[in-house]
Amino acid sequence: MAADGSATSSSATNNRRGKSALFLVACGIAGMGPHWLDPGLRLVPATTLAVLLGGFSVHTVLLPALARRSAAGSGAVPGATAGEASPVASMASDQGPATRSPATAPAVDLVVAARDEQAVIGRLVEGIARLRYPAAALRLWVIDDGSSDRTPLVLADLKERHPFLRVLRREPDAGGGKSGALNLALQQLEAPWMLVLDADADLQPDTLERLMPLAEQGGWGAVQLRKAVVNPDANWLTRAQAMEMALDTVVQEGRQRRGGVVELRGNGQLLRRSALEQAGGFNEETVTDDLDLSFRLVLDQQPVAILWDPPVQEEAVLSVAALWRQRQRWAEGGLQRFFDYSPGLLSGRLSGARKLDLAGFFLLQYVLPVMAAADLLGSAITRTPPTIWPLSLVAFSLSGLSILLGCRRSSEGPPMPAMHPVNLLVGILYLGHWFLVIPYTTLRMALRPKRLVWAKTLHIGEGSAPA
Repeated sequence: MAADGSATSSSATNNRRGKSALFLVACGIAGMGPHWLDPGLRLVPATTLAVLLGGFSVHTVLLPALARRSAAGSGAVPGATAGEASPVASMASDQGPATRSPATAPAVDLVVAARDEQAVIGRLVEGIARLRYPAAALRLWVIDDGSSDRTPLVLADLKERHPFLRVLRREPDAGGGKSGALNLALQQLEAPWMLVLDADADLQPDTLERLMPLAEQGGWGAVQLRKAVVNPDANWLTRAQAMEMALDTVVQEGRQRRGGVVELRGNGQLLRRSALEQAGGFNEETVTDDLDLSFRLVLDQQPVAILWDPPVQEEAVLSVAALWRQRQRWAEGGLQRFFDYSPGLLSGRLSGARKLDLAGFFLLQYVLPVMAAADLLGSAITRTPPTIWPLSLVAFSLSGLSILLGCRRSSEGPPMPAMHPVNLLVGILYLGHWFLVIPYTTLRMALRPKRLVWAKTLHIGEGSAPA
């Protein structure tokens, strides 16, 4: 897809390696360069960036979060100040469940792309059956994307018992990854709304009752539910991922309130079908359909919102190896969208506030880790102390405070990790994995051709998979 939602040309796709290499070289020069400056000037670049980006982050994320916390403590309803986006997250917290009759409830199609999901697909379907929503307005579409386990048999049994379930089948070599599976379902849909779920998703019974009226009243092109980790107590890694999901939502809420960009997260994303079709559907040339679609919706001037409650529950990965594979895919897709849509992002189609928001996010999420790696290399070559540490210190400190605010906030779904010093330290140190993932992924993108494979996350359910 191009910036306007049309198909990306093959030359643009093939040029991603060159863009990755250019990005890597630029960050390398920025990270290593200060080591050859006068000793009194070596910390000036990083300190300047720390002040600028730290101030931007405080204004964008922490001040809105602190204001919301203060308003919640006093019983006041937090509203948007002049120039802020409509606080749909506050609406969701303050508005009780909205009931609709079958005649007035907006129709919604729930869509799941499933490959080898025998362990969790039954739990998902039974959970959808418990939703309090008019049956005539609800359909569940499951795309069996070339499963080689018992998923087709499980779905056949479920289809006999649940009339709302529709099953589509793709061959293993159909191509397009998860995006291809979702596009297949998109051709069949008629409802004005499409809720994309992962196979391990779990929704509260009143989720659609509350979500659909908010989406229609707000005029949103898409709404992302907060992702809540259902197994935070499995080990330290799942606990850290639960803290990371809370941090992510706090950050996105702040960006929304300041008129910035809200991003989709794949699982629990509600899409207005007309907005999705106008954007060109799901991009089958990307490894992260959600991140790619987020930028195309922004460029189409489609508003995207995020909700704190109700959440969508999902499993966190249990091992470092699984986390490494998952985060490589996220990093590659995240960088790829900036490279693919940079002409549109720099054009007059985006406001100055959104450009500033994206620039700040890009610098902190992608540039900083690569610069930090280059800084360590420059330190080893010149035998001088690292120079990026002021910026890294600010980034980790602000992330820790966001974790603290998110995990201490009232929330539905699984309990948040307790916020004592040990857990907070684990959460902050855990975020350091991005300082390994981003540089490694950038280097790999610069040296190796892109592979369009669906590297799905393994879901294990509550117990062992059926034999």
